[in-house]
Amino acid sequence: MIELFEQYDGLLKQDHCINACDNYIAILKEKDSYEYQVLRKGEKQSCYSINCEKELFYFKTSYFVGINWIVENKLPIYIQPKLNNESTQIDYMRMLLDAIEEPENLKHLDDLLYIYFDKPHIPITQKQDLLSPFLIALFLKVMKQIVKKGLKKSYYSKIENLNARVKGKILVSKNIKQNLVSGKKINTICQYQEFGVNCDENKILKKAYRFSQRVIQKFENGFDKTPLLQWINYIHPAFEQVSDDIDITKIKTFRSNPLYKEYDQAIKLALLILKRYAYNISNTEQQRIMTPPFWIDMSKLFELYVYKKLRNIFTSKEVKYHYKAKYQELDFILKFTNQADFKFVIDTKYKPKYHNQSVIIEDIRQISGYARIEKVYKELKVTDYRQNIDCLIIYSHQKSDEDFTINHFILDDQNEIPKSNIQKLKKESGYVNIYKLGIKLPEIL
Repeated sequence: MIELFEQYDGLLKQDHCINACDNYIAILKEKDSYEYQVLRKGEKQSCYSINCEKELFYFKTSYFVGINWIVENKLPIYIQPKLNNESTQIDYMRMLLDAIEEPENLKHLDDLLYIYFDKPHIPITQKQDLLSPFLIALFLKVMKQIVKKGLKKSYYSKIENLNARVKGKILVSKNIKQNLVSGKKINTICQYQEFGVNCDENKILKKAYRFSQRVIQKFENGFDKTPLLQWINYIHPAFEQVSDDIDITKIKTFRSNPLYKEYDQAIKLALLILKRYAYNISNTEQQRIMTPPFWIDMSKLFELYVYKKLRNIFTSKEVKYHYKAKYQELDFILKFTNQADFKFVIDTKYKPKYHNQSVIIEDIRQISGYARIEKVYKELKVTDYRQNIDCLIIYSHQKSDEDFTINHFILDDQNEIPKSNIQKLKKESGYVNIYKLGIKLPEIL
């Protein structure tokens, strides 16, 4: 297995990149180049690329972490959440746990995770398993919301061996085999409808909950499990009256109901967890496991994380996420008129290089284009269309502070630098009303 970290770009000699394994070197030399792409927001995004030249291999990884095949059934690649520095490992789980504390983020999980169950699975150690805790954290958070609102009740079919009474439909063949043959003449096996929480939807959630509980208790991967254990304890009492005895074929063919938004999301995640462990709870005990190929989009996770940080300061009316205008979808627009009057179009870029380098022209054009949309002017209540709206690019930078304060956004009279914490908000050189701000991501110490 080739092991790299995200946002790596460089040439490596063969003995450095693949542990001097001659077999892997021979496989790589079969082609001049390799690349894997995913489709995000209608555009192709590269997860990694490899170019081979003589005894050198040029590797380039982007913002995706996970595991996949370079050559199917022969050579896998594992990309870790480390920002181009082997000594700094990003705590992607804490990023996720912080992000999903904001309920709005649960509506924007599309394109965050890509799982390929139809491809051959890849053997990894438990410590390399990025997928399981990620799925389970999302699932438990949605489950917590469901429990808070109350479990869904509906009619479900129940089979019971009744004594001296009949209810619903008599199951003749079962009754003969179990009762009449054994001389229990006053017993009758009946099938009838009952109203309550023990319906198929809740049974699936209960089964996935038990899998999640077992995995988290056994899992050791450096992140803080305390929030997940607290969510498990919070969920447990609500499902005491729910059985997890449900047929696997029924689980595999189950279709969720989009009318129940939380249930629809929870059941989709539950089915992924159950499929991840092949519907067998004993697989959760393995130290070496088989995982489907998958990718986690760290740029999307960064976007969710930034929104949570913004919501720590601003109300949902002041900062709007995924604002849609002119067939475009902006990351954020910010309108704050309380202590000061400032307005921003904000775009997130998971690019640490922006601290020491200029923002690339494509990103400048993108956010500038957003700030020229008429609907954005109206939303921010800017009546003078000749005025340039302030644009802010928020990027990842490990030497910044993790938390935002209101002072990071307050500009001086010249609208160029902030009144305090000058080192935080930077004016992009050579541009008018374009700013950038770094934010630190949590690290595994």
